[in-house]
Amino acid sequence: MSVTRRLISSGGPWEASAGYSRAVVVGDSCWVSGTTDAGPDGRSLHPVDPAGQARAAFAIVEQALTEAGFTLGDVVRTRMYVTDMSRSREVLAVHGELFGAIRPAAMIVEVARLIEPSLMVEVEVEARRG
Repeated sequence: MSVTRRLISSGGPWEASAGYSRAVVVGDSCWVSGTTDAGPDGRSLHPVDPAGQARAAFAIVEQALTEAGFTLGDVVRTRMYVTDMSRSREVLAVHGELFGAIRPAAMIVEVARLIEPSLMVEVEVEARRG
């Protein structure tokens, strides 16, 4: 029995050139790639605002999930990458607003930098139905 693989694109600035999809759906699972709030030029739409970046990134994630036939309620794992752990409470507050009742497995880690210097937050999620 063949399992269908469906690719979701958001038209983000690096998807085509780097050869990845915003999300991949296989069966009852969906993986959403690392997502930032980068605009068409690749720069943050909310510079120096980690909460704004997190909120915008999770909105892009939610849009990809919706297109894939999933909801935030299907999310079982989140990963958050921040460039300044001293501002992590701002990012975690956004996570709590969105996932407080869902309570997926989650992690947050500080990284030296992201693909573009104005980006402070990158998030990724895994979702499963059933």
